[in-house]
Amino acid sequence: MKIAKEEIPTKIDSPNAVAQHGRGFGEATGYEAIAAERFTISEGTDISGLLEGLEDDLCQSPHWGYVVDGALTVTYADGSEEADEGGDMFYWPPGHTLRADEDTEFVLFSPQHEHGEVLDHVLNKMEESA
Repeated sequence: MKIAKEEIPTKIDSPNAVAQHGRGFGEATGYEAIAAERFTISEGTDISGLLEGLEDDLCQSPHWGYVVDGALTVTYADGSEEADEGGDMFYWPPGHTLRADEDTEFVLFSPQHEHGEVLDHVLNKMEESA
């Protein structure tokens, strides 16, 4: 699920401030502490191989985030794909992988325990292939 900034409903529109408010943007029930994360990845990077060995060989942590610049393609467990580009806010439910279609900078807010385990797995896979 993603939303371009132009599609977020405007709740407040005044000369000094604009507030856009998109309701129903992902579910956080059942998660404890959230981590704030910033990523930069190079064009052509596909993390699928680094997720092998996880459940369904996919990231099982949900993420809420924002693409600062660049473009990503997210692939979900059912094979569907979503293109997220600079300026898009998104929610990625558990069961996904991604590749960078351009050099990309993005921000994630993720359950720190769940995504910490995924990042540890990725680091181990990188060390194995080094």
